Amino acid sequence: MVRRVAVVGAGVSGLAAIKCCLEEGLEPTCFERSEDIGGLWRYEVSEEGRASIYRTVFTNSCKEMMCYSDFPFPDDHPNYMHNTRLQQYICKYAKHFDLLRHIRFKTLVTNVKKRPDFSVTGQWEVVTQRNGKEETAVFDAVMVCSGHHVYPNLPLDDFPGIQKFKGCYFHSREYKEPEKFRGKKVLVVGLGNSGSDIAVELSTVASQVYLSSRSGSWVMSRVWDNGYPWDMLVVTRFRTWLGNILPSMLSDWLYVRGMNRFFKHENFGLMPLNRTSRKEPVFNDDLPSRIACGVVVMKPNVKEFRETSVLFQDGTVQDDVDVVVFATGYSYSYPFMEDDSIIKSRDDQVTLYKGILPPHLEKPTMAVIGLVQSLGPIIPTADLQCRWAIKVFQGQCVLPSVSEMIDDIDEKMGKKLKWYGNSTTLQTDYVTYMDELASAIGVKPNVLKLLLTDPRLALEVFFGPCSPYQFRLRGPGKWSGARKAILTQWDRTLRATQTRVTPAAPTAFPCLAVLGVLFLLLLLLLATLYC
Repeated sequence: MVRRVAVVGAGVSGLAAIKCCLEEGLEPTCFERSEDIGGLWRYEVSEEGRASIYRTVFTNSCKEMMCYSDFPFPDDHPNYMHNTRLQQYICKYAKHFDLLRHIRFKTLVTNVKKRPDFSVTGQWEVVTQRNGKEETAVFDAVMVCSGHHVYPNLPLDDFPGIQKFKGCYFHSREYKEPEKFRGKKVLVVGLGNSGSDIAVELSTVASQVYLSSRSGSWVMSRVWDNGYPWDMLVVTRFRTWLGNILPSMLSDWLYVRGMNRFFKHENFGLMPLNRTSRKEPVFNDDLPSRIACGVVVMKPNVKEFRETSVLFQDGTVQDDVDVVVFATGYSYSYPFMEDDSIIKSRDDQVTLYKGILPPHLEKPTMAVIGLVQSLGPIIPTADLQCRWAIKVFQGQCVLPSVSEMIDDIDEKMGKKLKWYGNSTTLQTDYVTYMDELASAIGVKPNVLKLLLTDPRLALEVFFGPCSPYQFRLRGPGKWSGARKAILTQWDRTLRATQTRVTPAAPTAFPCLAVLGVLFLLLLLLLATLYC
């Protein structure tokens, strides 16, 4: 029987783990190496072994989509938040649910290993260090919530000549603010969220910024149709269902058309090599305008570094480069695991059932939280992962055999390769993944039943944003405020931006609505004929 649970890390995933343990009557002890909660979202100077962000980081998911499922953001918070506002929310969450008393701060986990009788008890021995003093304790289960933005991936071997480059170069993890680069020529390598953010920010002070990308990327704005947050319009059950039933050719065409709706990516040198890949896009409201203004110049992959210049794959050379920022992502690492192969069990790649559970354990008493990436927010994902994991610990969620779990992992990896390309990250579709976990523990909303008992809520659940509150409507952990939160989510979204009273705009011509319905019917007809 699982009772005592060790939680490694007090970021957004670790806090969710503590709360979920308490809800199920377990006794969590969280070990946090720093002096405060928040993990990645607590801005400070880079510290070894700890996630780090730059000063101007904002969220890419809006507040209604990225909150904990039973703790909405305050009404006065903006739809997208600076890291300091999100940190305030995280602290309110911890205080509201009285989580801090379960956290041991300034305590480093140095070793996690199976007990000799693990095959019978499933227990773990956890060694920690605080103020130079080492302690050992036994736990019935371990939840690893240390994140995956800690150990920078800096593949210098892939960049010939970097050792003779006379300028300055570093990983984006070390970047904090732009002022020290005033008047410099800067090359940013990597077109991810960090790379594009840093390139845009540097373009306000640098003499010139070059942004190098090996494979390109779709670039999305946080603000979409009629000024609404992108994820409240894109991350819906209806869109997921439509993507699953449409022929792949039509689905791909609609996807590319949607990504090009605001500007043609090929005109800006951004078009991804695999344009139909569902790999997570870059979120940046300013990059296209920075490119249009010439202060950011897109370049292909680097072929070779020279003393003061850079040769690119297309044969062009850029002289007098002063600084290179490698925005080349992060690596998974678990230095506290005595047996790293428990998590990385195949070709040094993370291999986890449901993206959470090591499949080869004799007893399922370890969960890795927060590694799965999708076109969706991390907080509700981690929250639901914790709820699922604890049900597994308690034996209330029955697992398939090891071979069946391995087959499921292989199937998911095949789908990931098809939809998201060759990537080390655990990428998946947000709605599909959340529903998979929710179904296993009995908290997935039953849309058909709701259609009979609460039609208004059913329509909002299916056609509206797949907000976290949906997974608190029923089952274990049901929250009485979930229905109201869903039905008022659009009001809270508008309240954040309608800070000045203006005359109402004329309503759209009804013909447009009719055309929209006809278009939808045509899509359904094509899908039916194809099938």
